[in-house]
Amino acid sequence: MEELNLHPDQKIYFASDFHLGAPTAELSRDRELKIIDWLNHIEKDAKAIFLVGDLFDFWFEYKQVIPKGFVRLQGKIAALADRGIKIYFFLGNHDMWMKEYFTKELGVTMVSDELELKVNGNRFFIAHGDGLGPGDYGYKFIKKVFRNGLCQFLFSCLHPRMGISMAQYFSNKSRIHTGTKDIKYTNKEDEWLYQYSKSKLAKDPIDYFIFGHRHLPMDLSVKKARYLNLGEWLNFSTYAQFDGSALSLKIWSEHGEKAFEGIKE
Repeated sequence: MEELNLHPDQKIYFASDFHLGAPTAELSRDRELKIIDWLNHIEKDAKAIFLVGDLFDFWFEYKQVIPKGFVRLQGKIAALADRGIKIYFFLGNHDMWMKEYFTKELGVTMVSDELELKVNGNRFFIAHGDGLGPGDYGYKFIKKVFRNGLCQFLFSCLHPRMGISMAQYFSNKSRIHTGTKDIKYTNKEDEWLYQYSKSKLAKDPIDYFIFGHRHLPMDLSVKKARYLNLGEWLNFSTYAQFDGSALSLKIWSEHGEKAFEGIKE
């Protein structure tokens, strides 16, 4: 388990599901600039920043090729790492094909699955969230295929022009298929990441569960613990911050940060 100790003037931040590259290059560029604006705001007191998956709508690293674009965000991340701010990048279901580029070029710590973290005595369980919880066996099978080294090698044999174009097409189709479903909420017992948190809590003493993937920001109690979903930046622009004692969801806008007042139970 990793451990961080925050001074009174330090915080840690969490965000996920930027989905840069979607739905159009123009809208993605506007979102990228908004994200950089947020990073400029938090760098003054950030001890660490956790980017919890799906930063890109698609990413695949060939041996000598990466997808074009997103250079402003990459430059900002490198600058933050150079300042000594710890950056964690979690593999999501849209960008699980990360390899060594972000570590070698930008100084980022890659997390392939989940991370357990202790901050000022508080225990965090952090993961993108795809494939966790009950059900969704079809996706869990597909995830195993996509994570398979042989399958990744075979895909890398495709020319980048063909491979990236094909993957972007299916990534877009997947987002369209689940887009309206993601914004629906009934109660926390129907939330599969909440169910996962309950089962995990029965075995391990966790204070905070942090997930992305679900695309709907929420702050739910799990017995004496809490489950936060970070939402996404196509519609909500939500993120979480922890100051050493309190964890809160916030919204970033052109007017700065404001408190999240959405789904709380």
